[in-house]
Amino acid sequence: MTGSTEFGLFASRKVATAAICAAAALALAGCGGKKDKNVESIPLAPSQTTSIGVNSYLWRASLDTLSFMPLLESDSKGGVIITDWYVNPDKTSERMKVSVMILDQDLRADALRVSAARQVLQDGQWQPAPVEAATVQKLENVILTRARDLRRESTPIIGG
Repeated sequence: MTGSTEFGLFASRKVATAAICAAAALALAGCGGKKDKNVESIPLAPSQTTSIGVNSYLWRASLDTLSFMPLLESDSKGGVIITDWYVNPDKTSERMKVSVMILDQDLRADALRVSAARQVLQDGQWQPAPVEAATVQKLENVILTRARDLRRESTPIIGG
């Protein structure tokens, strides 16, 4: 994938709502990897838990951020989103698949785990390929930034 422009595309609220309504039960194999200790933490925010079971800001931000990719499965109670393979129109010889796990009811950086898989087309067959190191971190940062924006938009202005 090129740049972060694809990651910056956001779905309309209507699409996000439809995706939440289409939630299906699923299980996700563990996503290995350690968190970068230098990643900025989001200050604790009051739990914004609705009937979806996880932090609503992280959930909506994840759906918004991944809206350009086809949604394969989602579990709003368990906080799991899995996209289907996405082929970038500018690079038709590679495709990506993303999984997001929301691990907490609070809006915190460590409440989000993103993993990605990449394949390249070689001799007519899709072959596994490494994901650029910064790709997952960029996705996490875009989701966290969007979640903060959603929280800020929903906070009433006091004295105004």
